[in-house]
Amino acid sequence: MTRHHPARHRAGAARAGGRAIGRGEFIGLMAMLSAMTAFGIDAMLPALPLIGADLSPADPNRAQLVITAFVFGMGLGTFATGPLSDALGRRPVIAWGVALYVLGAVVSFVASSLWPMLAGRVLMGLGAAGPRVAVMAIVRDRYRGAEMARLMSFVAVIFMVVPAIAPSIGALVMGAAGWRAIFPFFALFGGAVLGWFLLRQPETLAPADRRPVRPAMLRAALAEMFALPVIRLSILLQTLVFAMLFAMLSSIQGIFETAYDEGARFPLWFALIATVSASASLLNARLVMRIGMLRIVRGMFALQIALSAGMLAALALPLPREVEFAVWLAWSASVFLQTSLTMGNINALSMEPVGHIAGIAASVIAALSTVGSVLIAVPVGLASDGTAQAIALGVLVLATLAWLLARRLPAG
Repeated sequence: MTRHHPARHRAGAARAGGRAIGRGEFIGLMAMLSAMTAFGIDAMLPALPLIGADLSPADPNRAQLVITAFVFGMGLGTFATGPLSDALGRRPVIAWGVALYVLGAVVSFVASSLWPMLAGRVLMGLGAAGPRVAVMAIVRDRYRGAEMARLMSFVAVIFMVVPAIAPSIGALVMGAAGWRAIFPFFALFGGAVLGWFLLRQPETLAPADRRPVRPAMLRAALAEMFALPVIRLSILLQTLVFAMLFAMLSSIQGIFETAYDEGARFPLWFALIATVSASASLLNARLVMRIGMLRIVRGMFALQIALSAGMLAALALPLPREVEFAVWLAWSASVFLQTSLTMGNINALSMEPVGHIAGIAASVIAALSTVGSVLIAVPVGLASDGTAQAIALGVLVLATLAWLLARRLPAG
């Protein structure tokens, strides 16, 4: 079977009343839609201390729930967006998802206490689930296998630019107009990306290929999916990778500020970390065609085990503070780097045998792994006392479990 179907894509574009966009613009647009998730998380990081002081003064550490509430909502929404994208097409799911994202930003903007704020963040996450799943389905409509992983790596390069600059943008907006002004900025960003999408990207799922949402159909699709070992293992692996990432995201700003007195320069350090992650995605685009997805995934988990053990050893030694900070900076970057070098490959491995039910498959895999990761990441993040020990130990345990599971992934 071919990896790319330009004739089918042109036919779908004609039915949608538009012309197929070029590869470069396609990558950029998919990256910006995907970046709504990263932007909705990372731009909040500099604001967490102020949110904790304003909305949860008795326990400021609970402000990190602003991050995991978004992720939890995204996981819940992902259960529905896949079947809907297979039934209605990719464009309606993205359009309604972005609209919900903007509505959640408005709710968070007007919240007067932590719990209404968290409700708005869950709503934003529910909306982000639309682009999150539909983007993967759109890419799967056009590409397969290693070529899909390669294209997703290029998407990830642009996608990672947003985390690199998002904390700085959040800090600038917060400094100019207060932390609440971040939410109108989210709404403007979402509206701009949605406008680009509606104007330029035609529907990629032909009406003849759509699958109505019927209970019997869903049961059959789920039975087909879970009969495949690669799907079961992929869900578990993505759960562990996301748990490492979200536990790190929820606690990283506090560790920079409390343990190393680097809170003021946190946006700059985070930009450096995100840049390393972006370069890793570009590296993956080259390596995946040479050594294969599976070897990259297994190798990165093994490396993460070694680096996390080294981080814990460094914390146990009487190192000068500057040296310990350098070790922490390198290790924290490795967690993000590992995500860049594993998630696209795991997704491509899992989606390869289920292209005919791509929307449902992407939805179920992403939903279960995201919700499961939040259940792990919240206690790991809250266990942080402002030092790196808890998060380093958590990542070590999770990476070890991931490596053991990755050894069971089928080779082809």
